[in-house]
Amino acid sequence: MPPNLSDMILTSSFSLSPTPWQCFRALCCKGPPPPRPEYDLVCIGLTGSGKTSLLSQLCSESPENIVSTTGFSIKAVPFQNAILNVKELGGTDNIRKYWSRYYQGSQGVIFVLDSASSEDDLETARNELHSALQHPQLCTLPFLILANHQDKPAARSVQEVC
Repeated sequence: MPPNLSDMILTSSFSLSPTPWQCFRALCCKGPPPPRPEYDLVCIGLTGSGKTSLLSQLCSESPENIVSTTGFSIKAVPFQNAILNVKELGGTDNIRKYWSRYYQGSQGVIFVLDSASSEDDLETARNELHSALQHPQLCTLPFLILANHQDKPAARSVQEVC
């Protein structure tokens, strides 16, 4: 005698449902996701180049009330696959001479320059960049050189900055 149609539907739908053991394993035995790797970076550049604004934007912070960094600041910049712990160093004349004291442990460098700055400031930025590129603690690290303020009319192209 053929089975009742409602019994077949009930049996079919029940057999597709996960067992309590499968639910338990899926919820409890998977464990936490692996931690995202963290990388320590140093962010340098002259005052007004946009280091603080850049990091605030990457951290989804409000652009209001941004104040230039005096000394240093550390921000954790979260990405989907990693966290960048960025040590931002102030860029005034009296602070730049201490930059090298903060290089230890860095795994990469972000150098921010104002592409619309005066020729004198751009030359100072070039000199600071060359010093950083030659520093023993940084010379083997990856560098990101960011020519900021590209929205300003006086902004220079990559060729003009280099």
